[in-house]
Amino acid sequence: MSPRRTGRWRRNAARLGLMAVPAAFFAVFFAYPVAAIVARGLKADGGWQPGRIADVLAQSDVRQVLWFTLWQALVSTALTLVIALPGAYALARFDFPGKQVLRAVITVPFVLPTVVVGTAFMALVGRGGLLDELWGVRLDTTVWAILLAHVFFNYAVVVRTVGGLWAQLDPRQEEAARMLGASRLTAWRTVTLPALAPAVAAAALMVFLFTFTSFGVVQILGGPAFSTLEVEIYRQTADLFDLSTAAVLTLIQFVAVGAILALHAWTVRRRETALRLVDASVTARRPRGAGQWALLGGVVATVVVLLLLPLAVLVQRSFGSAGLAYYRALTEADGGVFLVAPIEAIGNSLSYAVAATVIAVVIGGLAAVALTRRDAGRLVRGFDALLMLPLGVSAVTVGFGFLIALDEPPLDLRASWILVPLAQALVGVPFVVRTMLPVLRAVDVRLREAASVLGASPWRAWREVDLPLVRRALLIAAGFAFAVSLGEFGATVFIARPDNPTLPVAVARLLGRPGDLNYGQAMALSTILMIVCAVALLVLERLRTDRTGEF
Repeated sequence: MSPRRTGRWRRNAARLGLMAVPAAFFAVFFAYPVAAIVARGLKADGGWQPGRIADVLAQSDVRQVLWFTLWQALVSTALTLVIALPGAYALARFDFPGKQVLRAVITVPFVLPTVVVGTAFMALVGRGGLLDELWGVRLDTTVWAILLAHVFFNYAVVVRTVGGLWAQLDPRQEEAARMLGASRLTAWRTVTLPALAPAVAAAALMVFLFTFTSFGVVQILGGPAFSTLEVEIYRQTADLFDLSTAAVLTLIQFVAVGAILALHAWTVRRRETALRLVDASVTARRPRGAGQWALLGGVVATVVVLLLLPLAVLVQRSFGSAGLAYYRALTEADGGVFLVAPIEAIGNSLSYAVAATVIAVVIGGLAAVALTRRDAGRLVRGFDALLMLPLGVSAVTVGFGFLIALDEPPLDLRASWILVPLAQALVGVPFVVRTMLPVLRAVDVRLREAASVLGASPWRAWREVDLPLVRRALLIAAGFAFAVSLGEFGATVFIARPDNPTLPVAVARLLGRPGDLNYGQAMALSTILMIVCAVALLVLERLRTDRTGEF
């Protein structure tokens, strides 16, 4: 066997070895629990019920949930694009004081837990909220509260995804079209828009995915009037214990998410291969003329009203008229919903998030290394899609699946503390992969080949060549995994023990209890959770480099 063929065989064997650990992790802690709960739901008297799917779909309330899930996701996506695209343009093409601060502020909502987002909008538009106090206007009983909260949460997805590409498009192409007689609008429509289309499509699909599977926001703001698939799965599982209906809804969501992710992967491949880009630092310039300054002012005003105002109201409500009384009440156990003082949820969340971050970085790092080569076959591309599934598959199903599937030795983990970090790590792994993969692919393959020629093993070559170059991306990936783990709610609400609640679970339980004290404590805990996530994001912004992925 020739040395070249031997080297290729060794690299393929190393890649399969790297894929084995993440594949086993996802098989045991994702595929198995999901399959277990779906199988239990579709079985009765020891046999399968294939007709149960048609029976569930025939129910008018289920069809109403499906319709609401679809149309609110479409409207949320359209609103987010309309509101966020000017921000993407401003951050891509304008250079102005405070640009990095504005970028960080825009990204804060994306890393916030959905429970905090729902709580912030409840303080703004709900009963006794700011709008209710000032003008007697309440939106918590309308769909507008949900739509605005979705725009709040996903604004950064469009700005960072589309703006990142927009900043690297050569502006001279559009200027050439203008010189040939095209108007500004025609030049943008015929030159810039086609180049941006893959990024816009990718961002739209991600926003649609997040809103289609929305849980925390709809659970808090929707009340009994509005329910998405994810919320209905939770209701059928936790409240009605109707596993059959929940299983059918899970299958529907799984098929929909699979189709969305397939479309997203196709648009990302177009984006990576069809464009010639320039250095982003040479395309931004100071705004010129009243029109550009007005556009920048409008973007800043949008950020202040849409993104900062709900968070400011959340902080104000956490103090209320009693100063620090709500925060002091967090140190007292009431013997009701909480077996411990609510403030202990802070330590629980931090410890769980650290453990989940370690797991996510190890699993996601191995997966990213295995996916480094762009010319990988269908098996590797399928593995890449598998890693994204936890972002769209019902977290409620995963959490309840943990209780059903991981209940026998050697995987009887129901009483183990590690169950919560494992569920949180499933959501963190995709962010680790998406953050590290672009940087790993940018490493010159000839450096690895030179190390191999000199006798280095694949592990040593990675440690000596890749690791020093991707260390910063690794830290950023760990930061994102930490922030995402802090805010995980859908699965954790099932598996967090009453004596060890996490911050999102504690907030949801407090909001579910009547009384101003419980409401104020929920606002206080949400503020603490927001501050922790914001600090983690500021650290990420200091570490971020232009060659690191958008998220």
